[in-house]
Amino acid sequence: MNLNDLMIDNKWTLFLDRDGVLNRRIVDGYVTQWKEFSWLPGVMEALKILSGIFGQIIVVSNQQGIGKGIMTEEELMVIHTSLQKEVRQQGGRIDAIYFSPHLEKEGSFMRKPNVGMGLKARKECPAIRFRQAVMAGDTLSDMIFGRRLGMKTVFLSENKSYLKKGHKLIDFSFPDLLTFAKSVRSPQSAVLSPQSSENSPLPPPPLSSSPSPPSLSPPPPPPSPPSLSIS
Repeated sequence: MNLNDLMIDNKWTLFLDRDGVLNRRIVDGYVTQWKEFSWLPGVMEALKILSGIFGQIIVVSNQQGIGKGIMTEEELMVIHTSLQKEVRQQGGRIDAIYFSPHLEKEGSFMRKPNVGMGLKARKECPAIRFRQAVMAGDTLSDMIFGRRLGMKTVFLSENKSYLKKGHKLIDFSFPDLLTFAKSVRSPQSAVLSPQSSENSPLPPPPLSSSPSPPSLSPPPPPPSPPSLSIS
């Protein structure tokens, strides 16, 4: 499978992880205020390119620092408001940001790799079609999230051990968001995953214990999608 085969246009939705994709990940810590948020190189240029291609760009992020009491939802909202503002100022856009404040041990349906944030995004924007969507992230949890919803998956990392371990979950691999963005614009430079899921289908991993999810069958598209709200 080649990136060019997807024929990505403004009918497609791009889902992005946040930490490690847009900003530098704080090892064993959390971004608790805007001054601690540090953009990764090339991200602004990447978002400007991707904004001209995808119809919707949505961030889905696990933020268990809230569940641990390290930060509040209000403090996180300040960070995300500033994030979106800076992206707009640089000519790009992020249409909505969804986050899970739950602790990993809770097994919440809203926390990746479970699919609650994706279903919530589609409920608020029925134009989203998961078969015309890409999940780009830097962890295997992101890849499982995307695969469970039927998206194409893009792994943004040079971690070869993760690539080897998760090759059946990964459709495409790039070192960073900018390289991916340029490859969407110029598909001949796309990097294939070690093993395409088109050639070797993988059934989705079982969900952790949680309430039964809503049906994944997409609703009919409305005349025009509603504006995306920030969660």
